[in-house]
Amino acid sequence: MTKNIIINGLIAGIVVSILMFFSISIKMDYNISLFVGYASMLIAFSLVFVGIRNYRDKYNGGVISFGKAFKIGIMIVLIASTIYVIAWLIDYSYFVPDYLEKYSALMINKLKASEAGQIEINKQTKEMAAMAKMYKNPFFNAMMTYVEILPVGLVVTLISSLILKRKTQKIKQQY
Repeated sequence: MTKNIIINGLIAGIVVSILMFFSISIKMDYNISLFVGYASMLIAFSLVFVGIRNYRDKYNGGVISFGKAFKIGIMIVLIASTIYVIAWLIDYSYFVPDYLEKYSALMINKLKASEAGQIEINKQTKEMAAMAKMYKNPFFNAMMTYVEILPVGLVVTLISSLILKRKTQKIKQQY
């Protein structure tokens, strides 16, 4: 079971990290980048399904409980998410240290374009400056990155566990 979890977790983490590096490096529109980011998480987390099914069919005689499936899935998600967080911290520290400043400017410009009042713009500017200051702390940065990816993995794990749970082995009929 451990080998299955580690292999699927590592592959999922590498996939989501490579796709994250790619989406940041080509400087695409923020909304498209957001879509690509979450789509890459779903693609990477498809390995949760693969890992649970692999364990059920190859190592557990075709039977798995929801709890066991969930445990396997969440372990794969934790490994993949940790790789993603480490990749983001490296990317942020060395390649895009101005990411939050650019993101803040984008959000403020969107507010201005929506004809928000100056009070709202000032409030948002102040909040973004505070966030940028906190984001420089690697621990806070890592926690925010986990908050970005873990919910997606949790949903995929829940769905995969529900789909793949099987209390008894299916008997093949021979004619």
